[in-house]
Amino acid sequence: MEKTPEEFIQNLVNVFREVKRVLKDDGTLWVNIGDSYASAAGGYTGVCTKTKNQGFISNGTRGAVLKRNKVVEGLKPKDLVGIPWMLAFALREDGWFLRQDIIWSKPNCMPEAVKDRCTKTHEYIFLLSKNSKYFYDYESIRTPAAPSSIKRSQQDIANQKGAIGNGGNKINGPMKMVGNVNLGANKKSVWTVSPSQIKEAHFATFPEKLIVDCVKAGSPEHGVVLDPFMGAGTTALVASKLNRHFIGFELNPLYISIANRRLLNELGMFNKEGAI
Repeated sequence: MEKTPEEFIQNLVNVFREVKRVLKDDGTLWVNIGDSYASAAGGYTGVCTKTKNQGFISNGTRGAVLKRNKVVEGLKPKDLVGIPWMLAFALREDGWFLRQDIIWSKPNCMPEAVKDRCTKTHEYIFLLSKNSKYFYDYESIRTPAAPSSIKRSQQDIANQKGAIGNGGNKINGPMKMVGNVNLGANKKSVWTVSPSQIKEAHFATFPEKLIVDCVKAGSPEHGVVLDPFMGAGTTALVASKLNRHFIGFELNPLYISIANRRLLNELGMFNKEGAI
């Protein structure tokens, strides 16, 4: 609802500055945010649009609800705004360590009626940290090693320098892998997760599966997960199911009711009045 993308980004930076203030020194921040295009009418139009609501248009991403019919200096009609990277760079400038961009690949994203570009089927998740050293449990999010990787780890390979210096017959033995291949591979930076929808009035709910690994890698069991934009309570559900505590903030009373109902129905955590 801000007048410019820059104002929108600055408001998010202000929120995350307060998040940083209460975050543990070895804590991490995981941010999912989508992008938008400048519309031909001079305003914005969402990417992978799902829902229109009271004159606003959403791109299915929390925080990226932008009002149409605004003329923004520096943006031509049809320009990609670049909201995710604007936020990432602004947070880095504000003192966060920008550690990684993760691609959320959405295989069944809603189609777009465009004929001059590809249908966009991805969003970003940024991993940021408060300090250069931080809690990150990489072992908890390992993925099964590919059969080809296991086979490769078991074969003998020639050391090229040794082969030249020793008549081409020096053998190293089994290939050395990073870690134990039997324990799985290090998680890669493209996550393929189908979008999910709940039968409620919230239009930007990300799937539980998307953030399971964020919670696993970013917090220990019995740790605390904080969500400053709690929405329909997906983060709270995932944190609770993974034996973490949660703190959530939400301004919209409707979304609070949805979150309370989900926590009650799935975990029995709240009564019908929303009290613990």
